[in-house]
Amino acid sequence: MDKLKKFFSSPLEVLEKLFGTAKENVGFLLVSVLIVALILGAAYGAEFYLAKKNHTTRRNDRLKVHRMTLIALLSAIAFTLMMFDFPLWFLPGFYKIDLSELPVLIASFTLGPVAGVTTEFLKVFLNVLIQGTGTAFIGEFANFLIGCAFIVPASVVYYSRKTKKNAVVGLILGTLTCIVTGCFMNAYVLLPAYGKAFHMEIENLVAMGTEKNGLISGMFSFVVFAVAPFNLIKCVVTGGITMLIYKKISHLLKGRE
Repeated sequence: MDKLKKFFSSPLEVLEKLFGTAKENVGFLLVSVLIVALILGAAYGAEFYLAKKNHTTRRNDRLKVHRMTLIALLSAIAFTLMMFDFPLWFLPGFYKIDLSELPVLIASFTLGPVAGVTTEFLKVFLNVLIQGTGTAFIGEFANFLIGCAFIVPASVVYYSRKTKKNAVVGLILGTLTCIVTGCFMNAYVLLPAYGKAFHMEIENLVAMGTEKNGLISGMFSFVVFAVAPFNLIKCVVTGGITMLIYKKISHLLKGRE
C-alpha cells in the first residue's frame, strides 16, 4: 500500500526531494552514471561483435520502431512489477524480492543485451521519477547494476546462438555473475555507501541481518548467507519463469521480424 500511495503522490514533491537528495550525494551519482555508461558500452560492443559474427542484417526503420515500442512496453511492465515486492524471512528488511527482472530478461532475449540494459535503466528511472528514492539512489543503483550482471551475460550467450541449451547456459552464467557481483558490491561499495549516507555503522547493518539469520555474524557471513541467497533466489525464479513462457510469447514479441 505504501508503494501505491507514493505512486499517486505529487510529482512536484517527488522532484523536489530528488533534487535535494542528488545535491547531497553528487559523488555517488557521478560514479553511478559512469558505471551505467560502461555497462551500456560493454553491451553494445558485445551485440556489435555478435551481429558481425552472425552476419545479422541491419535493422530497417520499421524494426527500429518495433524495437523502441517493445522496450517501452516491457520497461513499463517491469516498473509496475517493481512496486510489488516482499521480504524473505531469513533476510534483513531492506532486501525485498520482486519479479521486475522478468520483463528485462525477456527484452534482452528478444532484442539483445543493449535492449536489456536500456529496459533495466528505464525501469529504475521510472521508479525514481514517480516514487522518488528512500535510499539516496543507492538501492536504485544496486538494482540496476546487479540486474545487469544477470541479464547481460545471459543475453550475450543466448544471442550468440538462440537455442534452448544456450538459454540455460546463459542463465547459469548470468546467475553466477549476479551472485559474485552482488556479494562484492554489497561488501565494498553499496553497504558502506548506504551507511555513510544514513550515518550508520556497517556493524549495525550486519546486526540487522543477524536478527533474521543466526548464521550471520560479520560482513563475510552477511554476503554468504544474505546477499548470495537473495540473488540466487531472484535469478532462479526469473530464469525459470522465462524458460517456461518465452517460447510461447516470443512470436508475439518479435512481430514480423
